[in-house]
Amino acid sequence: MRYIIIGAGAVGGTVGGRLAQAGREVVLVARGRHLAALAEHGLRLRVPEGESTYRLPAVEGPAPLGELRAGDVLALAVKTQDTVAALDTWAEVPVAGGGTAAERLPLVCLQNGVESGRLALRRFRRVYGVCVWLPSTFVEPGVVSAAGSPLTGILHLGRLPHGTDDTARRIAADLADAHFEAPVVPDVARWQYAKLLWNLGTAFEALCGPAADEAAHALLARVRAEGQAVLDAAGIAHAGAEEQREARDGKVTLVPLDEGPRGGGSSWQSLARGTGTIEADYLNGEIALLGRLHGVRAPLNELFQRLANRFARERRAAGSMPVAELVRLADEAVAAAPEAACSVS
Repeated sequence: MRYIIIGAGAVGGTVGGRLAQAGREVVLVARGRHLAALAEHGLRLRVPEGESTYRLPAVEGPAPLGELRAGDVLALAVKTQDTVAALDTWAEVPVAGGGTAAERLPLVCLQNGVESGRLALRRFRRVYGVCVWLPSTFVEPGVVSAAGSPLTGILHLGRLPHGTDDTARRIAADLADAHFEAPVVPDVARWQYAKLLWNLGTAFEALCGPAADEAAHALLARVRAEGQAVLDAAGIAHAGAEEQREARDGKVTLVPLDEGPRGGGSSWQSLARGTGTIEADYLNGEIALLGRLHGVRAPLNELFQRLANRFARERRAAGSMPVAELVRLADEAVAAAPEAACSVS
């Protein structure tokens, strides 16, 4: 199988680099300065064992590839807000032997949240969800790092909306050869919703920096408890805390790399890079949406969503809001929140 990594940033670049290291054929899809650096110098991947450079084909879109191969795997690793544009670009690309990518090729969603899988299923027949547990950083154009050891990450994988198949198992085997653990599960959405609850704190990290005191941890607990209440009201199952600990304990430990301490996760990196967009609509915003659909108040997640979008739009510095200010705004939001509306029947 050839892996076409659509969005070769922190997650996509790490997965692509590790697959290349394991001898798999990889094509990287990127844009702008990152694409130029990949084309000129190759992908530089920094991991605990050291830095390696991989000279891989790098393209901006499908045109240079011509017809896709019947054995290609499309790995979608763009931020959720860029999913529709990526699907528009790749869905109708012809595949050797007839048909299009949307009709014939597997699409693997290496993304946070749950919305990308739903968007993909509107266009692609074979969609695979992944619960991405992969600490990685876009360091600079052409350079990504992943500090996890002994495994680089854990990637629960399964068909969407549910099920498994031989393609999932083949992809998982390739990932296992590339320093990942990739359990194939029939209920990958359970793991994605569990990760969603964790990711409700990424907006806090983007706004205030890593949680470092009791007030920060208390606010994060409140935001996740609100998310838990919304999922319960919606009847959405997710992997529990003990199940997650058993799946991950001791497998991905962060090791300091040469570029210094990791600044933060994907939302923090979006603000730090000044991209102008952030994933909050599909993380905290997912809880806000479900809360409105099922009659549960979610003022804290609404607040985090609104502030993260404002920071991204105004290109404000990552971590520049004092924790005390966010706590004050959170208390005000809870106090002012209207009673929950009746759920839609």
